[in-house]
Amino acid sequence: MREMLIVTTGGSIDKTYNLEASEFQVGAPAVRRMLKSVGKLQQRIEVKELCRKDSLQLTDDDRAAIVKLVREAPQGVILITHGTDTIQQTALAVEQAAIEAQKVVVLTGALRPESFKETDAYFNFGSAVAVAPYLAPGAHVVFRGVVFSKPETLRKDGDTFVDDANPAP
Repeated sequence: MREMLIVTTGGSIDKTYNLEASEFQVGAPAVRRMLKSVGKLQQRIEVKELCRKDSLQLTDDDRAAIVKLVREAPQGVILITHGTDTIQQTALAVEQAAIEAQKVVVLTGALRPESFKETDAYFNFGSAVAVAPYLAPGAHVVFRGVVFSKPETLRKDGDTFVDDANPAP
C-alpha cells in the first residue's frame, strides 16, 4: 500500500468565519474533514499539522521547517496544503530538497475555504492526492486540475496560476 504524508500549513483552505471577531481566521485543518468524506482510501495517509497561518504570514523559518520535514519524512510522497498567495515561494524553497531526497512534493490550496458551499478545496485537494504518486521527484503545484512542475516559472495571475514557460493558448 502506498504511503503519503499530508502537511497542513493553513491558508484559505482552512479558513473559517469567527463571529466574535467578525473576520476570517485560519482554523483546524480541513484535510481531515475532506478525507473523512471520502471513506476508505487506497493509500495510507498520515496528516501532520505544521502551522495555521495565512500564507502571507509564513516566514523563512516556516519554510525552513517545511524543507526539514521534506528531508526527514519517511514517506516518498508529501502533499502540502498551503495558501495560494505564496505557494510558489514555498515550492521553490522545497524543490531542491525534494529532488535530493528523491521525494515528490505537491502543494495545493484553495481560493475559497473548504467550509464554503461553493469551494474549490475538494477539487484541488482530490486532484493533488490523485496525481501525486505518479509525479517525478521535485516540487509541483496542483491547482484547478493542472500540474505545474516548474516552480521557477509559476506565477499567480488573479484567481489562477500561469506557467510562464508554457503559457496557455
